[in-house]
Formats: sequence, structure tokens, C-alpha cells
Amino acid sequence: MELPGNIAARFAAVGASESDVEERFIRGSGPGGQKINKTSSTIWLRHRPTGIEVRCQDERSQAANRESAWLELCKRLEDRLRAARDAAQQQREKSRRQTRQKSHGQKVRMIQAKKHRARNKAHRGRVGDE
Repeated sequence: MELPGNIAARFAAVGASESDVEERFIRGSGPGGQKINKTSSTIWLRHRPTGIEVRCQDERSQAANRESAWLELCKRLEDRLRAARDAAQQQREKSRRQTRQKSHGQKVRMIQAKKHRARNKAHRGRVGDE
């Protein structure tokens, strides 16, 4: 079965291939009686490279569950990609903050703190020298 255009486009946008996904139709669980026990309307998807698994049995229709499962898989892959991009951006920002020049005010405060610390240390002496 072919994926709808919007799902295929979203899937391609995250750089994933449909062949990377293992798709199974399995029997559902829970309430529903004979209908749930006889039909394989639950969809189970696993994206092999990332190990993300999605299982959907929201509807009675296999086609509706299949579409919902593929949309959920796309959403999870997009979230994963967004998280990776955000982490890389945060790392760049952290590196930029660590290597930027100190402002004039920061330098003045730093020197004052060093002088204050030096004055405190100057009062110290060896035990028993006096």
C-alpha cells in the first residue's frame, strides 16, 4: 500500500526512507469482543535505524490506524531531529559565550576581586613565625 502524499513528504523531509520502517498488522487487545479478536486492525511500526516503535489501535479500521501510526512515527522522527538541532545550537551558543571577550566592567570587577583576595591573603602568616 502506498502512503498518502502528505505523510510521504513529511517522512522524506526528515531524511528517512520508507524501506527503513518495519510494518506489521497485528491483532489488538482490550475491549471489543469478537471483532477485536478476529481482525488484525492494530498497526505496529518500527523505524530500524532509530529503534522508534509506534503502535496504533485507536480506530476499528485498519486503514485509519495505519495512517495514524505513520503520522505518529513522522512526528516522533521530527521531534528527534528538532532535539538534535536544538542541542547543536545550544552547544554553539555555550562555546560562543565561553570564548567571547569580557566587558570593561567585568574586567574591573575581576581585578578588584583579585586585589581584595590578595589583601586577605597578605594578613596570613606561618604558624609559629611570630
